[in-house]
Amino acid sequence: MENRHSVIGRTGDVARRAGYSVQQVRDLERDGVLPAAERTPGGHRMYREIHLRSALAYRALAAGAGFSEAEQILRAVHTGRPAQALAVLDAVHARLHTERRELELAVRAAAAVSTEPIAEVRTSDAMTISELAAALGIRPSTLRHWDATGLVVPDRHGSARRYSPAQVRDARIVHQLRLAGYRIPRLRTVLPELLRTPGELHAALADREAAITARSRALLDGSAALAEVIRLSS
Repeated sequence: MENRHSVIGRTGDVARRAGYSVQQVRDLERDGVLPAAERTPGGHRMYREIHLRSALAYRALAAGAGFSEAEQILRAVHTGRPAQALAVLDAVHARLHTERRELELAVRAAAAVSTEPIAEVRTSDAMTISELAAALGIRPSTLRHWDATGLVVPDRHGSARRYSPAQVRDARIVHQLRLAGYRIPRLRTVLPELLRTPGELHAALADREAAITARSRALLDGSAALAEVIRLSS
């Protein structure tokens, strides 16, 4: 089994095995992602197993957590604060979990409005607040609340609200989602995405799911690599 003292070689050796340039390896050491290298009597850097493993862990963690978080995690390990490194990793997992929940909300919301002609509006659809409230079977005060919270903001003609065709469409979507049990804070999250055309919406949701899955897998790989760095550091 490798230990932290197993010699890898000079900067070029680490760069080649980790897939970085020589300058990138030096930058990672400078930023604390790698522990400080030893120096030979001639002044050359001498890297060991802990340096290679740290460089590989940084690559994997950056793909899943982001470069800033990956740097924080490795720097914490190399300054003797593994608990802090794991706390940052926990926060990244929590953020991914939140993104997954928001994606699930968006997917369910898209299904809830699947019968609504999102992209089909007509000039004749323009309405006053009383007309729109009657068409939806709700009170005008509900539309005023949606206006105040920024969900469906109508045009103004003096003090009177006038809903354009696009705003009528938005109100129909909000109404359907309210009937489906969506609360206003969640509607603010999903509504902008639902206003895309059906094809764009489907593609956007699929892209979000693929991106989250890729980051989750990268974080899994990064966690395994981090465990090895922590082992070598102890």
